[in-house]
Amino acid sequence: MLCTKLEFNRLRSCRSYIQIKGITRKYCAIAAIVEKSDVGSITEVKGWVRNLRVQKEFSFADISDGSSAQKLQIIIPKHLKTEQLTYGSSVKIKGKLSLSPRGQLEILANEVNVVGPCVVLDGYPFNPRTAHPPEYTRQYLHLRSRTNYISALLRIRSAVVKHIHDFFNSRNYINIHTPILTSNDCEGAGEVFKVQPDNEDTIKAMMQEGKDKDSLYFGLKTFLTVSGQLHLEAICRGMGNVYTLGPTFRAENSRSRLHLSEFYMLEAELAFCENIVQLQTVIEELLKYIFTETRNTNEKDIYLIDKENKKPIWLDKPFVTLTYDEAQLILNTKGSGTGGDFNKEQELILVDHCGGPVFVTKWPKDMKSFYMKECNNDSSKVDALDLLTPVTGEVVGGSLREDNYEKLKLKLPSERLHWYLELRKFGNIPTGGFGLGLERLLQVLCGVNNIKDTLPFPRWPHNCDM
Repeated sequence: MLCTKLEFNRLRSCRSYIQIKGITRKYCAIAAIVEKSDVGSITEVKGWVRNLRVQKEFSFADISDGSSAQKLQIIIPKHLKTEQLTYGSSVKIKGKLSLSPRGQLEILANEVNVVGPCVVLDGYPFNPRTAHPPEYTRQYLHLRSRTNYISALLRIRSAVVKHIHDFFNSRNYINIHTPILTSNDCEGAGEVFKVQPDNEDTIKAMMQEGKDKDSLYFGLKTFLTVSGQLHLEAICRGMGNVYTLGPTFRAENSRSRLHLSEFYMLEAELAFCENIVQLQTVIEELLKYIFTETRNTNEKDIYLIDKENKKPIWLDKPFVTLTYDEAQLILNTKGSGTGGDFNKEQELILVDHCGGPVFVTKWPKDMKSFYMKECNNDSSKVDALDLLTPVTGEVVGGSLREDNYEKLKLKLPSERLHWYLELRKFGNIPTGGFGLGLERLLQVLCGVNNIKDTLPFPRWPHNCDM
């Protein structure tokens, strides 16, 4: 039987081969079944048993395949139920797609195959219909994607990454893969992981050549990147607006709810950026786009994580802007001012005072990095910003970049950065950029208290088991 192009595209969305004749779908992700349900068709699903209720004539299994927050109920006749069909087992099931008396999709099974048994009493750490606390599931990183909470977060994470790329693609930014291995400590804080070979023969051979142990492989000290910013600045001066999204590493001795040793950073560099407002506009539009789109695409996942997570009121109003001095005055009136950099408590006080996200701009020069541009009307300040949000405090940091060759030359922290200074000699342009921590953004979006629950395999001091 022939089908129209429209019908074929609709059926093709089920990800796998579809037998058109008889409307038999060889295999469908549950997300596709829910989105385009062909009631009455013979459908095959593959996934894991999340709940099992055994009755006299039928068993009822809730199946999840990870593609959706929604589970699919399978009605299994008595003669198809085996001892291996248990909570946690992986299955392949075929049957007729129908509607329950309550209007919910379900499958009346005519074939049930247990792909991988799960002997729950042999140490399986999770129980059906149990909300296991995140602290508990963190002990089982290899298994915790089986839980509703973590699987929902990982689907949201995937959606957020897609929305990030969509946002920048729609504005003609070029996606750049900046290196993970680098000779630069961009932030200059010394919180870097040093990279060396682990092969003793390689080390001995290179040491015999008279090379220093710290730099024997690459010829100079090499680190895991803490930021792709400096590399983006180089590309920006040849290709215009650019961005990168990739892993970064910080050797901070912190186990707080906001810190990781490995995390993902979104960084963007804007060509011909001459004032801080341009940066603020892009950042605000980006966050509002991500929040709006993710709530549209992953509403059920957000509900799984936090049933009280409602649309933030600040999505419909401009972000507040304070200078650093104005922020200190507010903290002083609340008895929390210190005159230095803000701690998390102070950041959240400012967010609460402003009723939502707040940009803090015009920072004291001695509190920020060497590459930040001095304010035109006050050389003691730099054109830098931090964006503070609920839940986490700082989520974004950015600045205009110093484009004055002589000023930058005086501030350059290392001769290794001669190339960075040289960018200001040949066809230089004014630029500005920012970095956004993906995991902290997910904390804000989902109301997640601990950053270790926003990625599949968190790393922090004394924890790198897998």
